[in-house]
Amino acid sequence: MIDIRNVSLQFGGEYLFRDVSLTIHSGDKFSLVGSNGAGKTSLFRLITGILQPESGDIIIQKKIKIGYLQQEQIIHEGKILLDEASSGAQDVIALREREREITMELEAVSEEDDVHAELIEQLGSIHHRLEDLDSYTLESRIKQILIGLGFTNDDFTRETREFSGGWQMRIALAKILIAEPEIILLDEPTNHLDIDSQRWLANFLRAFSGALLLISHDRYFVNEVTNKTIEIFLNKISLYKGNYEAFLKFKEERNKQLENQAILQDKKIKDIEKFIDRFRYKATKAKQVQSRIKLLEKIDVIELQGQEQSINFSFSEPTLSGSTVFELRNITQKYGERTILNDLSLVVIRGEKIALVGPNGAGKTTLARIIAGDLKPSSGTVIPGYNVQTAFYTQNTTDLLDTSLDVLESILPHSDGRNLGRMRALAGSFLFKADDVFKKVSMLSGGEKSRLALLITMLSKANTLIFDEPTNHLDFDSKQILKDAVSKFQGTVIVVSHDVDFLSFPLSRIIEIRPGSMKQYAGDIHYYLAKKIEESESSSNAYLAKGGSASQAVVNKSDRKRTEAAKRNEKYKATKDIIKRIDELESEITKFEMAIKQSEHLLALPETYSKDGEAAEVTRLYNKQKEELARIYSRWEKDQLILEELNKQFQ
Repeated sequence: MIDIRNVSLQFGGEYLFRDVSLTIHSGDKFSLVGSNGAGKTSLFRLITGILQPESGDIIIQKKIKIGYLQQEQIIHEGKILLDEASSGAQDVIALREREREITMELEAVSEEDDVHAELIEQLGSIHHRLEDLDSYTLESRIKQILIGLGFTNDDFTRETREFSGGWQMRIALAKILIAEPEIILLDEPTNHLDIDSQRWLANFLRAFSGALLLISHDRYFVNEVTNKTIEIFLNKISLYKGNYEAFLKFKEERNKQLENQAILQDKKIKDIEKFIDRFRYKATKAKQVQSRIKLLEKIDVIELQGQEQSINFSFSEPTLSGSTVFELRNITQKYGERTILNDLSLVVIRGEKIALVGPNGAGKTTLARIIAGDLKPSSGTVIPGYNVQTAFYTQNTTDLLDTSLDVLESILPHSDGRNLGRMRALAGSFLFKADDVFKKVSMLSGGEKSRLALLITMLSKANTLIFDEPTNHLDFDSKQILKDAVSKFQGTVIVVSHDVDFLSFPLSRIIEIRPGSMKQYAGDIHYYLAKKIEESESSSNAYLAKGGSASQAVVNKSDRKRTEAAKRNEKYKATKDIIKRIDELESEITKFEMAIKQSEHLLALPETYSKDGEAAEVTRLYNKQKEELARIYSRWEKDQLILEELNKQFQ
């Protein structure tokens, strides 16, 4: 379909690509990986003709349609949603326009006219082509794609200019899918998709018969839809079979081999250089020296991938809050006549890590703002616990940054004993590298400001962290740093996110927010996804029982396999931590019960009272042991109740 031959491209004297070649076939599903600035988006622009190579050729098969979703801000206006989405089907639109023209021409000529027969033949060809394009189900397919991407029936007649930036991107994506191109290029398509829409898009792309090239920092999504990996490194393109996870394993093994080869090569080079230095000025060795010099020039030095120093972000030790962090009672939130949250009640316990998920616009951010105290609910009560100190990260947090400071000056007040080198390393982990730390906040892009605000939030001394979409502007490595830090944080975490890869740290529960309702899942993100697939299958079976069509009720086979695998592990994952804690408490209970018996035995002995102060000391110890045992029993009872609730989920 596409043949890239010996292509080179440079900007400002620096090469992005040098003599790279790549062939793309129908059915290939590529993920593009490489550091920021390596040339992933530039490769897309070369394929689409937006950029022209300095040298080499890009040969594209004739009549191949390419759909390209860019990261740049996309604006649609002047049409209602359904008409704008329909404009993606240009082939059908052109054929129908020609059909109308021919129909009008036929009305103007008699049947005996030779032109009449030609027009009838053309009309027949158009009808056959419309059938090939399945045009008669086009409107139904358009609506299915729009609904799959999160739009509702009520949205179909809305003006496109009414939709926000994230929804504008969905409109552009819908038009690409509706156009049915042979090749789809997607640059960060999941940035503005909720989990429901991501699952739908993953299923669509897996079933897509054409070629797919995907740039995404969402590792889970990449692994779901790709079967090959293109690595861009040191101006070269390397192709690997397998998804991103398989590529990482291969890369690790390859780097180990390269390191070993580099060590041997380095030893060989040093030996040659030592020989040259030793015999350079000996006439009897001149021939051997020249031979060694030529050999040295011919050695192709092994280039190792730059391995950045691993950054392990750790939060400051938070102060202890009360056992109950927040209690929400009968919360309702309205915007005008629209009810976002309806009579919602929720208790957040100290140490919990909770994810708020659900479709965009359902009220996740609204709930996070209410919990954080950033928004007063229309009705209901929010009761914060004892000594709760909250840090709230949202996209609007950037408005609080001091634009007169540079990046380093912005984070140094939050260093908490970390030295300057450590602070620069942390800034680097959030993509502020080298002299970037001296950039003024006023000169930062929107994404850079978001990353800086996120880092400052993480450096706070709060014991309760609330994040609203924290990973939108982070790459793989930065997301991993954030994920590791949050999973180790000893306080309470509430996070709004659609990023499945990021949410794959140990979570206490998932809270799904949908318009006017809330549902809780006692497990991690994989448990939640498995339950959603299970619920979807149940709905499909119920639909079929009522006479619905099988095609509308099909559940993806790979999803079903993942469900079966997840079911084997979901109970273990959901209960392992609480069971471990209960076991530890029971060991403590046994220890204190034995200690109390020993104290009771001493108090029963007459000689205990014959020594000055011994009886008082044993009595004091006895009372302390009983108090501690009562405290442990209380914790054990609470954990038993939690375990019972978890077990109910699997009955």
